[in-house]
Amino acid sequence: GGGMVPGSALLVGGDPGIGKSTLLLQAAAMLAKSGASVAYISGEEAVDQIRLRAARLGLADAPVDLASATNVRDILAALDTAGGADVAIIDSIQTMYADNLDSAPGTVAQVRTCAQELIRVAKRRGVTMILVGHVTKDGTVAGPRTLEHMVDAVLQFEGERGHSLRILRALKNRFGSTEEGGIFEMCADGLNEV
Repeated sequence: GGGMVPGSALLVGGDPGIGKSTLLLQAAAMLAKSGASVAYISGEEAVDQIRLRAARLGLADAPVDLASATNVRDILAALDTAGGADVAIIDSIQTMYADNLDSAPGTVAQVRTCAQELIRVAKRRGVTMILVGHVTKDGTVAGPRTLEHMVDAVLQFEGERGHSLRILRALKNRFGSTEEGGIFEMCADGLNEV
């Protein structure tokens, strides 16, 4: 649909292990190689784990800033600076926490608060914010349903674990069509467009 919109927030949902992190690491590398400043922040993997996956995918030379963090206050401090990232990927929103709340990461209050704070900074700084969200057994993004209303686009990454094909489709897009989709094949070198 014309590329990333500065200041927008996207939610990428899908089953755990379906390939969301792989897809977004590949996208981060492509964006960084084209000149965008990209920050990939993982609450699930250490930086060395992400680096190993990038090397396995042939992306080790991409100038992507990597971080492993879960405290949203620390993440906001890094992103809310002049000359900061053009694109920030938060993998996943369910692992983030705001230390001013007593509830555990992944709870409705934590997911909503963390998403609100990240989106607020994205809008103010013109950062394209991509939030990864795991999907529950009934097919909805884990956390509050309002999360889907807070973002500008909702993308669903689907597929069967036993099969190599994956489909990325838009459920919501404030900036373009929801009629477009992507079909990918999971290979040894990552996801390849079909």
